[in-house]
Amino acid sequence: MRGRLILFPVPIGAEDMAVSLPSANLSLLNGCRTFIVEELRTARRFLKKAGYVHPIGEATFFVLNEHTSPVETGAFLDAIERGEDIGLLSEAGLPCVADPGAVAVGMAQQRGIEVIPLVGPSSLMLALMGSGLGGQRFAFVGYLPVERTQRANALRQLESRALHEHQTQLFIEAPYRNDQMLDTLVATLRPPTRLCVACDLTLPTQQIRTATIAQWKRLRPQWHLHKRNTVFLIGE
Repeated sequence: MRGRLILFPVPIGAEDMAVSLPSANLSLLNGCRTFIVEELRTARRFLKKAGYVHPIGEATFFVLNEHTSPVETGAFLDAIERGEDIGLLSEAGLPCVADPGAVAVGMAQQRGIEVIPLVGPSSLMLALMGSGLGGQRFAFVGYLPVERTQRANALRQLESRALHEHQTQLFIEAPYRNDQMLDTLVATLRPPTRLCVACDLTLPTQQIRTATIAQWKRLRPQWHLHKRNTVFLIGE
């Protein structure tokens, strides 16, 4: 009998596992002895915090990141053919959402392996829920260009899509460039356009604020986003 590929969400900030993870997830976690992970140290830390019942040193870990070849990734799933369940862990949040785990899941689907996605935290969905912006039509566009002019042009395109297609636009930035991004947003977008900034989600320092660009010009000095995990949303 074949095993399964189980997709385990990882907390995005909360220290207390109970805040982010259902107890049923932890039960399934204890049934896995092999894990596909993006970063070994983070995965070990998560298992320890989660109360993993087996010696972590005896678990098998396969690292899947941008440097992993497709041939290697395919071999990661071989234990499933022997009847083992394998766990896939993201660095934070949901596996396969802005995460390299999608490669392993794609291969599992090609091989007809059962994939079990589990409930857990997603910074994107939490930000959208808390923004008050439209949730019927939305798009996550990942990272925007770093170069200033290209970034401003990309923001204007997203603003146009948000306003003319009635589609909320979500994106993220490297935490050390968050303040630059907010400055560019305030300087580039139209005064009536609404912007949501959602940072430190699930942490005690969590902040979610939606306001027009005209209002953000006044709010900007109060917001310091350097090295804080942040989701930006543009909408009507």
